Amino acid sequence: MILSRYERMIARRYLWPGKGEAFIALVASISLVAVMLGVAALVIVMSVMNGFRAELFDKVVGLNGHAVVQGYGGRLPNWREILAQAQKTHGVTEALPLIEQPLMASYEGRVEGVLARGMRVEDIRANAVLRGKVLDGELKALTPGSGNVAIGARLADMLGARVGSSISLISPQGQTTVFGTVPRIVSYRVAAIFEVGVYDYDKAFVIMPLEDAQTLLMLGDDVAMITLQTTDADHVGEILRPLLPVVANKGLLTDWRQMNATIFEALQVERVAMFVVLSIIVLVAVFNILSSLIMLVRAKTRDIAILRTMGATRGGLIKIFVTIGTLIGAVGIVAGLILGAVFLFYRQSVVNFVQLVTGQNLWDPSIRFLTELPAKTDPVEVTAIVLMALGLSFLATLYPAFKAASTDPVQVLRYE
Repeated sequence: MILSRYERMIARRYLWPGKGEAFIALVASISLVAVMLGVAALVIVMSVMNGFRAELFDKVVGLNGHAVVQGYGGRLPNWREILAQAQKTHGVTEALPLIEQPLMASYEGRVEGVLARGMRVEDIRANAVLRGKVLDGELKALTPGSGNVAIGARLADMLGARVGSSISLISPQGQTTVFGTVPRIVSYRVAAIFEVGVYDYDKAFVIMPLEDAQTLLMLGDDVAMITLQTTDADHVGEILRPLLPVVANKGLLTDWRQMNATIFEALQVERVAMFVVLSIIVLVAVFNILSSLIMLVRAKTRDIAILRTMGATRGGLIKIFVTIGTLIGAVGIVAGLILGAVFLFYRQSVVNFVQLVTGQNLWDPSIRFLTELPAKTDPVEVTAIVLMALGLSFLATLYPAFKAASTDPVQVLRYE
């Protein structure tokens, strides 16, 4: 929309009302602030929701893979054949043997439920989720037959264990005697403490070499499952379809959507619901723009009539008021983007400050899964938010603009 020189001058003049029009200026300022808060709220919430999903997906998939071939009865015989076939499958980037078994861990009278995970030594050291997440000790100490394990930071806190402590793992699968099955109790030295950032993992995982897990659980040469990584998580079903005949009658092939369907579907529903609810804030802000322009048109009725008598066209008046309202919305949008970016940059500091002031735990990892507030801004979503807010601001200007353009100078100036 191109404005002529006089139209730009009038629009600039109406954006800064005179002495007797302070109330109109106040309403316009409130409109700008409302748009700013609405856009900032949308950007912040959608970024946090995206960050939560991305972070959770990365951690879950990083440890469990895009899909799992799980043996019936917790045992996968002839797993090397399945592993070799999986590695040859087009689209599979990684296939790793794994043992995972719920057990009990005890240390100095404290007992906690744990998830013992056996992995090949090279897989432990190469795992992107574990690498760089070690708080104390080192993963290099985990070697077959060493009796060393790595445990999650939350589990270490609950047990009161630290690097060098000797914890006992209790397996119900022990020796059978005349008095029944005697649980198998084996002591291991804590060689490393890690924190991957997912509460359920940090409070349960005990990671050990694959050979030690086979010995502990008396699996012989068997494993419990094979985890698979693919080139495209969204098309994992199609990629792994050729493996189904190989896995048939030996185990069950389950992808990440089936394993975590509830939580990811809930996140998707929540994202849509939050977007709709927070969009109402922008809509309310747009109504403020509408009301401020209507008041401005009312206050400037005489000026508009004079402009009409001086040759101002209806189209020119429409452009003036559309520009005023759209500019208020645009400035509010830019301010909202800046406010949202600042909040997201200092998000964890803001959460910590609010927790300090209120004394409430706003981000409980046991409920939120992740230990810190994540954020991931999607440029496409931000663009959609900006276009939505700008479009609504533009629509809010149409009624007052046409109302101003329809002013009859004869009726207004009759008694002047």
